[in-house]
Amino acid sequence: MCITDFLRLRTMTSAALIACALLAANAILAAPAPARPNVVFIMADDLGYGDLGCYGAPDIRTPNIDRLAAQGVRLTDYYANAPVCTPTRCAFMTGRYQQRIGGMEWAIYPGITTTGLPGAETTLAEMLRDAGYATAMSGKWHLGYKPEHQPNAQGFDRFFGLLSGNHDYFHHRERMGMADLYLDEKPIEMRGYSTELITRHALDFLRQIEARPFFLYVAYNAPHFPYQTPDDADAPDGYLLPASRERYVKMVEALDAGVGQLLAALDREPLRANTLVIFTSDNGGDIHARNLPLAKTKGTLWEGGIRVPCLARLPGRIAAGSVSSQVAITMDWSATLLQLAGAKPPRDRPLDGIDLLPLLTGQTPPVERTLFWRRVDQREIKTHRAVRSGNWKYIDEPGGARYLYDLARDIGESRDLAAEQPARVEELKTKLDTWETSIAPSLYSQSGRQVPVRKQ
Repeated sequence: MCITDFLRLRTMTSAALIACALLAANAILAAPAPARPNVVFIMADDLGYGDLGCYGAPDIRTPNIDRLAAQGVRLTDYYANAPVCTPTRCAFMTGRYQQRIGGMEWAIYPGITTTGLPGAETTLAEMLRDAGYATAMSGKWHLGYKPEHQPNAQGFDRFFGLLSGNHDYFHHRERMGMADLYLDEKPIEMRGYSTELITRHALDFLRQIEARPFFLYVAYNAPHFPYQTPDDADAPDGYLLPASRERYVKMVEALDAGVGQLLAALDREPLRANTLVIFTSDNGGDIHARNLPLAKTKGTLWEGGIRVPCLARLPGRIAAGSVSSQVAITMDWSATLLQLAGAKPPRDRPLDGIDLLPLLTGQTPPVERTLFWRRVDQREIKTHRAVRSGNWKYIDEPGGARYLYDLARDIGESRDLAAEQPARVEELKTKLDTWETSIAPSLYSQSGRQVPVRKQ
C-alpha cells in the first residue's frame, strides 16, 4: 500500500469514528429519561411504634412489613404530623402544617358533615395527577363527607373506602350508625372484612393503572377501634366487642397479610424496580398498642403519641437493610413525592416538608430538624404544644406545665429537665411562639376563650 492510499484510509477511518461518536451522542440525547417512580403509600391507623417485628414486637408476626425493612430503610425518628387521624392526613395531602388550614387540627367527629379539606387547597393527588400520574386511593379518607371534600374531588381518579374515622369492619357503619363504604362518590354495600376489601380494591387499581406512572394511597383503618378480627363476622355490632391486646394482634397480622399481597403484586418486573413503597402510621398507638420504648399513647404530644414506624423501599436507590435516624415527619413524604414526579406546589402554598430521598440514599448527610406540633381538642377547649429541635423536646401543656427532654439519652421521656435548664426551655418556647405567628392561631387560647381562625 502506497502512502497516499494509507492516508486516504486513515482519513476515512477517522471520519467513520467521528460519525459513530456523533450517532452515539445523539442516541444518548434522544434516549428517554428514566421512568419516574411509581408510588405506593401505605398508612396504618393507630399502629404503635413497637408493634412490628422490625421494631421489636414480641407477640405480633409481621413478616411482610418486616420485609420492607430488610429490602429498604427503617426510620427510627419518624413522626406523624399529629397525635390523631385527620390532621396527619391533612398534612400529607397538602405537604404543609395542618394548622395552616383552619379547622383541621383534630379528628373529624362522626356525623359532622360541614368540616373537611377545603377545595381551595391543592392536594398531593392533584399535583401528581397534573404531572401525569394516575391516582387512586383505597381505604380511610377522614377529611370530610361533603362531595367537594371527598377523594374524587381532591385529585383521586378512583376511590374505594370509608369517609369517616372508623367503622364496623363487617357491617361498614360508623359509630353513629351511618353507612360508610364508597366506590368513588357512590355509597355501596359489600360483604367482607374492611382490611381485606381495602387490599382487594388496591390490587384492582394496580391492575388498571400500572401502564403509566401511578400514585396509589392505601390507607388501612386497622388497627383502629372497633377491635374486630377476621374471625368476628358473626358479631352483630363490632363496637360492642371487648377490646384486648389479643384482638389487636390479630388485626395487625391481618393488615400485614394485606401488605404481603400488595408486595407480591409489586414484585413483578418492571414494577418492583421502579416503585417507591412507603409504610407508616397516622399517629401513635392507642390503649392496646405497644408504643415501647416511648412514653404515653395516641392523642398526646409525648413520643408515644407522635413517633411512629416508617419503612421505605426503592430498589437501586435505597440500600437494603439500612437504618436511618434522620428526623422526619409525614409531610416530608409529600415534598419527596412531588420532587420525584417533577411537580411543584402552587406558589401561594409553599411546602413545609423536605425531600427525604437524598437523605435516605446517602447522597446528603443527615440534617438537624426543628419540628412543631399543636394539638387542639374542642372537647377539652385547650391547646397543647410541642417542639423537637435537634435532640431536645419541649412540651407546653395547658395550665403552664412545661417539660424538657433530651431524646438522645432519654427516648422514653422519663426525666424532665425543665427545672435544670430554664434557658433552653425559654429558647424552645420562643421557637414555638415564633412558629405560631406563621400559621393559623389555635381555635382556643390557653384560657379557653375562642379566637378567630385565619387561613394561611
